[in-house]
Amino acid sequence: MQELDLATQTSPLAFLKPTASRKVHFNLPPAELVEIALAQNEGKLTSTGALMADTGSFTGRSPKDRYIVLDDKTKDSVWWGDINIPFDPEKFNALLKKMKAFLADKELFVRDAYAGADENHRLKLKVINTKAWHNLFCYNMFLRPSEAELVDFEHDFTIICAPEFEANPETDGTKNPNFAIINLSERIILIGGTGYAGEMKKGIFSVLNYILPHEKNVLSMHCSANKGSKGDTAIFFGLSGTGKTTLSADPNRSLIGDDEHGWTEKGVFNFEGGCYAKVIDLSKEKEPEIWDAIRFGSIVENTRFKPNSREVDFTNKSVTENTRTAYPIHFIPNALDPSTAGIPKNIFFLTADAFGVIPPISKLNKSQAMYHFISGYTAKVAGTEMGITEPKLTFSACFGAAFLPLHPTKYATLFGEKMEKYETNVWLINTGWTGGPYGVGSRMKLPYTRAMISAALEGKLDHVAYKKHKVFGLEIPQECPNVPSDILNPSLTWSDREAYDKQAKALAEAFKANFEKFKDFASEDILQGAPM
Repeated sequence: MQELDLATQTSPLAFLKPTASRKVHFNLPPAELVEIALAQNEGKLTSTGALMADTGSFTGRSPKDRYIVLDDKTKDSVWWGDINIPFDPEKFNALLKKMKAFLADKELFVRDAYAGADENHRLKLKVINTKAWHNLFCYNMFLRPSEAELVDFEHDFTIICAPEFEANPETDGTKNPNFAIINLSERIILIGGTGYAGEMKKGIFSVLNYILPHEKNVLSMHCSANKGSKGDTAIFFGLSGTGKTTLSADPNRSLIGDDEHGWTEKGVFNFEGGCYAKVIDLSKEKEPEIWDAIRFGSIVENTRFKPNSREVDFTNKSVTENTRTAYPIHFIPNALDPSTAGIPKNIFFLTADAFGVIPPISKLNKSQAMYHFISGYTAKVAGTEMGITEPKLTFSACFGAAFLPLHPTKYATLFGEKMEKYETNVWLINTGWTGGPYGVGSRMKLPYTRAMISAALEGKLDHVAYKKHKVFGLEIPQECPNVPSDILNPSLTWSDREAYDKQAKALAEAFKANFEKFKDFASEDILQGAPM
């Protein structure tokens, strides 16, 4: 596909041609990128051989500075608002021209890559970076074409990432000097003024979240996924703090991917070629696979060394709590290659309910699954974020609202259709509190949660008795192997049953209040899944 060609009559990629005064590197291997990054003071080597790099003043995404170009393609299909902020096409063209002029004399690192392990639904990418470590990040996080595939590689989406280039808000149409702008018609993402590498990864995720459901009837999902020895696929949705990474990492199951997937008529496929994991308080004991993956070729972001050493201090939060590592998926020993699997048999929605209301495990019907999918509920507690001293309700549509170009009901409807067609089980798992709310009750024991998930995966909950939750209408199994029956019904774990009922009704009202903004777009089938 041809890229946007501005007023010039030359090739749209003319600015990538090497000159006598500057270098342009194409598809460098990790070792060379590490060498250049070290030589240019972009980072330092750690004791394990991983490259430590800082992202600058931005240690996370900047969602208020992320835009989508509003044009004939997107005006009636994108869910415009605080998440998808419209950007003028002419301003985009002018900004692209300025970026190309800025890059004309800069050393560049260019990479061809894929997004999507399914050959029928993948994007071919050309990524253009000013930093070697950013290009290494893209090598790790996207799928890597073979030498043969690179011979006639024709990209269909371009990322231009230049942290050194800042926009002028007065003339360029941005709110701030930093920006990430997606142009779905011209198939270009522009990123400037920020060194946070995750903007590239999540930019392409947003693109796939538009193209796949809107144009190909493929469900895109913000989730982890694994595969059992018998070939059964499981999917795990969950916001930060719910245990998604821990619970989906099972030594007895193969990893499909840890963050972004698609669901086709044939099965599930990973969008990525790597993992981008949080490493704050990382230890070998708690997460050995991630620990062992941090080696030469990997990147650690915004971490710090222990005194007088090159050993990373994963407890250090002096830069940010959002410290991360990026590594190729094959650094995980049980990762599937290619990262594809069959139709999911079981799907788990994970929530850390700090109010002690949601059952530790419950089964959802189609309407409830769509409703809870749109809701994307969890609760944050003291210690998870600065300033939080009591439980705070959190709702994120489809467990990834920040990356949804389409209205959440589009994804939920497609989810429900697939769940019904393939008779997929959907379970709601509460990894949060039991016996009372935060401060009174206690956190659900991890071995119990693992036992519940294992029982669901192994079909051991198929023929047990169920009881309906009187407020949320969820079906609660009355027995589960290796789990005390008295904790399965949350109201029975509270010393004050009336206090539980009051708390359950309050949480149900919070669900309904959150859903008001989706109500006008939701079908009756989805609305039937609301609490009573």
